Amino acid sequence: MTVKIRAFRSGGFEVDIRFTYPDGSPFRRRIKAPVESRSAAKRWGEAREVDLLTRPSPAAVRKADAERKEVPTLEKFQERFIAEYAKANRQKASGIASKERILRIHLLPRLGGKPLDRITTQDIQALKGDLAKMNPKTVNNVLTVLGKLLKVAVEWEVIERVPCSIKLLKLITPERHFYEFEDYARLVEAAAKCGARVHLMVRLAGDAGLRRGEIAALRWPDVDLRRGILNVQRAEWNGIVDMPKSGRGRIIPLTKALGAVLQAHRHLRSERVLCHDDGSAVDAGDLQHWIEQATRRAGLAPSRSLHILRHTFCSHLAMRGAPAKAIQELAGHLSLSTTLRYMHLSPAARESAIRLLDLPLASCDAAAHGDIVETVVG
Repeated sequence: MTVKIRAFRSGGFEVDIRFTYPDGSPFRRRIKAPVESRSAAKRWGEAREVDLLTRPSPAAVRKADAERKEVPTLEKFQERFIAEYAKANRQKASGIASKERILRIHLLPRLGGKPLDRITTQDIQALKGDLAKMNPKTVNNVLTVLGKLLKVAVEWEVIERVPCSIKLLKLITPERHFYEFEDYARLVEAAAKCGARVHLMVRLAGDAGLRRGEIAALRWPDVDLRRGILNVQRAEWNGIVDMPKSGRGRIIPLTKALGAVLQAHRHLRSERVLCHDDGSAVDAGDLQHWIEQATRRAGLAPSRSLHILRHTFCSHLAMRGAPAKAIQELAGHLSLSTTLRYMHLSPAARESAIRLLDLPLASCDAAAHGDIVETVVG
């Protein structure tokens, strides 16, 4: 390392800095010192030399730029992400379709042309701003897909690190609506009047907690009436038979009522439990139409969603004192935290609990062994 000082005839001093970077690259720069004395120019030049040595060499910068140009854009990498990550790991068809939809609608139009290592935290904030009118859960789904794609890129050594901070929005846990015991009984009665298939559908959702896709995919070999169990091993989504949402099957004991309905419904038209008269499979539209029929006939708010019956299944179990772990296994929840959101008392049960405060102490002791059961509140 050398720093030489030369005086200009017109006044002032030239600082000539020469050194070699650790990577072997030579460096030389001549600069007019912004000071008036030779000693000050020397000190300024030495400080400038130290500052330059702390920075990457021009050759290193050029090499980094060249390597950066090889980093694929989000649009290019998303094809590999879907094919070699989502599909290769045999994720559910609905999950793959969801990732493809999020990439196509939300991420590619905004970030598709950016190299993965140049997606910044500012880009993430701008994305949130663009999605401001959307449901927070939808926004979080978009952010989650982007975050997973970037982490996979790091794992595959496409980029060195995740280049941005992705913070999900805070969510308010929605109230889980369900049918009270009396309303559920009315719905079952109305479904029976709508037909055997509608009756069975309601019982499968409300007495066994099956999801819509699990009901559509249920087959007679999965039903063991002698042992009184359902073996839930598959679900259907858009005509594709896949694994259940949790990624694993489960065994569900039959209630007496569900067992009787299944026994009465036995047929040879198809291997599927629910099918049309010609043996063809029912689809999501059929099930939505049937539950809407039943809710209207029962005098309840018309609904095309079966999921409220799954909420009802979990809530009724909780209200009758079933342990959270048992409900988790019966419902097929992957996480216990999901189950805890169902572990609440109905409004009617809360009212009964408050009425205990109006009773004498002796009566409260007796009531504590009666109908009111304390459950975990999620």
